[in-house]
Amino acid sequence: MRVRKIFEAMFLLEDMREIFRNALPTGLNEAQESEFQEYLERLQQVLDELKAGKGTPLKFITDRIELRAREEEFININPIQPGGRLTAEARKALIAYGDGYSICDYCLAPFKLEKIRRPPVEEFHAELAEFVGMDAVRVFPGARRAFQAVTSAILEKGDIVLVSDLAHYTEFLAVEVAGGIVREVPSGENHVITGEALAQKIEEVREKTGKMPKLIMIEHYDYSFGNEHDVRGVGKVAKEYEIPFLYNGAYSVGMRPVNGKEIGADFVVGSGHKGMASAAPSGILATTEEFAPVIFRGSSVQGDISGRKFPAKEPELLGCTLMGATLVTMMASFPKVKERVKHWDEEVRKSNFFCEEFLRIEGNKILSEFPRKHTLTKVDTRESFDKIAKTHKRRGFFLSDELKKRGIVGEFAGSTKVWKLNTYGLSWEQVKYLADAFKEIALKYNLNVQ
Repeated sequence: MRVRKIFEAMFLLEDMREIFRNALPTGLNEAQESEFQEYLERLQQVLDELKAGKGTPLKFITDRIELRAREEEFININPIQPGGRLTAEARKALIAYGDGYSICDYCLAPFKLEKIRRPPVEEFHAELAEFVGMDAVRVFPGARRAFQAVTSAILEKGDIVLVSDLAHYTEFLAVEVAGGIVREVPSGENHVITGEALAQKIEEVREKTGKMPKLIMIEHYDYSFGNEHDVRGVGKVAKEYEIPFLYNGAYSVGMRPVNGKEIGADFVVGSGHKGMASAAPSGILATTEEFAPVIFRGSSVQGDISGRKFPAKEPELLGCTLMGATLVTMMASFPKVKERVKHWDEEVRKSNFFCEEFLRIEGNKILSEFPRKHTLTKVDTRESFDKIAKTHKRRGFFLSDELKKRGIVGEFAGSTKVWKLNTYGLSWEQVKYLADAFKEIALKYNLNVQ
């Protein structure tokens, strides 16, 4: 109830804010002042209800748009959401900078996003490049658009790109739209890409096609198992063969320390909404002094009638990218993001603690590499919870029901076979509660728990 009342109070404040948006800068007129006072009285009533924990819970923001309160009312173990959970600072920034072109209030010549100084976008870009150990960086609407910028800039039709056999589909699409050809590096029975496997694939491609791959795209942690891949080995092989290496840090940048140059990467891609506590869609692309003029080149096109040119606009970005709230949320969260990467080992310890407790339930399995090196984990409950689902009237949804009763959401609803979860950002108290909840459910349905 208190969570819902907090939202109701916030929305009333927004209604009051709207009055000022429609007023003269000299102040409110008589009708507006009266409306303002009515909202103020209602706000006081809601605050009284908040204090007492009573009242009618708010369910909708507006017609047909439900209130989203899962981060306040539940423990959310969704595999892709935890790293993008906004900080309090980012939520405040979202309120203040939600208007479409809000970031452009003080955009001056040469009218480049990364040159804006108020708010300090230019300073943020410099800090961001240093944060990932590279020379230059730009923000993008998601990691996928950063992939596309690289493939568009350096590929020609028919060029071969090596990706992992666990690569995200957006890597495939980025190569496709550039006219390239994808070839996969096998991860083997351990589901881990190694430098040796990459070298063998390069030789195979060269032998079969007579050409060298034009680009290598490998993720540090894959989205399927959350396994850690040998990106340093990949970087070393890429340098030996003189093939540019794109490090996919969608599940690492903003969550753990990343230094692109030390890894041997030519490009570092991160996801704001997966790992940097930013609103979606947001991401980053960082590169070296060698490739910055290629990827971040200025436009050379010219109109045949007007003669117009746009040398300050970068084609791979279509000029500017994150023009408002998405960028400001990334900036607002950045101080805490820089701090939280220092505690990655603690996050992994919590992940392993949960897995060890989860494995106490007979029949449960961890399909990801174990001990865990990441907080995203693929589990197999076919020999435990799925046995219950086969005879339960709710089938696989019984597990979702039981978890939700205990304030836990984010698992694949209805799935009791193979599914994923993510413990990133949970406190030790929450992780222990989560582990106990699964054991309680197992005992309720007579599954053996060690």
